[in-house]
Amino acid sequence: MAIRSIFYVLDTNVLIHDPAAIWNFDEHHVVLPMTVLEELDSLKSGRGSVAADSRQAIREIDRILGKAAPLDVEKGVAIERIADGEKSGHLSVLMSDASQTPEILPPHLNDNKILNAVVGLSQKHPKRKVVLVTKDINMRLKARACGIDAQDYHTDQLLDDIGQLNKGYVHFPGSFWEHQVDVETEQTHQGETFHRIPRESLKQELFPNQFLHDDADFIGRVTQIGPDHYVIKHLDRNKLLNREAWGLVPRDLYQAMALDLVLDPDVHLVNLTGSAGSGKTILALAAAIEMTLSSKIYRRIIATRSTQGLDEDIGFLPGTEAEKMEPWLGAITDNLEALHWDDENSASSIDYVLSKVPLQFKSLNYIRGRSFQHSLILIDESQNLTPHQIKTIVTRAGTGSKVICLGNLAQIDTPYLTPVSSGLTYLTERFKQFAYGGNLQLQGVPRSALAAYAEEHL
Repeated sequence: MAIRSIFYVLDTNVLIHDPAAIWNFDEHHVVLPMTVLEELDSLKSGRGSVAADSRQAIREIDRILGKAAPLDVEKGVAIERIADGEKSGHLSVLMSDASQTPEILPPHLNDNKILNAVVGLSQKHPKRKVVLVTKDINMRLKARACGIDAQDYHTDQLLDDIGQLNKGYVHFPGSFWEHQVDVETEQTHQGETFHRIPRESLKQELFPNQFLHDDADFIGRVTQIGPDHYVIKHLDRNKLLNREAWGLVPRDLYQAMALDLVLDPDVHLVNLTGSAGSGKTILALAAAIEMTLSSKIYRRIIATRSTQGLDEDIGFLPGTEAEKMEPWLGAITDNLEALHWDDENSASSIDYVLSKVPLQFKSLNYIRGRSFQHSLILIDESQNLTPHQIKTIVTRAGTGSKVICLGNLAQIDTPYLTPVSSGLTYLTERFKQFAYGGNLQLQGVPRSALAAYAEEHL
């Protein structure tokens, strides 16, 4: 074992956040306090996402430690990487020996037991660097007060600043065409216009299905990326702004660009972000109904969401799964009412849609292991998902399916997530090079003047 390797002590919340976290510390020594194993054991029962993540974390630990001798478990078992068979780094369990563990903090709390054990590890190995890795900010503060180096889990954080996140569009001041040279333009038989633009004439990198717009009313969308060029589809501004989906017309350019993405069957994954009231849910729902009821591109709509308390509370609500999910998916039904507010008999219109469109409300707990074919999957409040959870959901999309993720990174309700560590941010960044994916950050609050003022001033 290399002398320079670091002891990384993992807190329970790290393994819940990413059950495969123990594999992500390269040549270093990963340490699991016995208290962490006990907490995983107490959390593993049930059908909630936390229980599922706990069980997976336990399985990952067992893959390494399952056949090791007890002395090796305490000393450290080599982590064998499956990809290349290389043994790199070690995993060990830090025993809680009351006679040898210093009581820097009162041991009545599990967090304190972990901190005391880490202090004991530092004293036992004074020449080795010991780092506590935890998603809990308060735990990190307590650790530093005890003289322990503490860090957040950064492996799945692809950005340091949320301002660097791809917005899905690029605005060019003035005229976009003033700075372009050697542009090749082609018009197809369907009347669509495409521009082939050299990469060197643009000062920044573009991504598939990203929009370009300027102050001279040009709007385009990246449809192809070559080694030395971009192909931009020219979009008519008036047609874009007047495009309709189930009676809904976009209120601004950003909603129009978002609608263009969600209505395109060749874009299989769309992430819509924006502040409360920016129109994410109503745009997605209108497009979903349009593509299932009118054009019949998809057979059904599956709506789900992440919300604090859902894992625990759904089991106590009466009724079927759909009936249990209905209170949590009020945003979907509220927007369905808004789409038919001006109808002569809005209640009849809503009943007609619900009778004709296979709209299914699903709990995240019941999505694991499923495969949805020819479905349009709406994931509301996806900013509250971890990268591991959002991977679990997106991989449920089968043949002919489309996933639309909706979220507001300024309203995260999960205790251990931040805008840069949210699964929605992770998904947006990971899929920015995906030829069949796109994202758009909506601007403004068209919901109402009151909502706009509240978003800005409260």
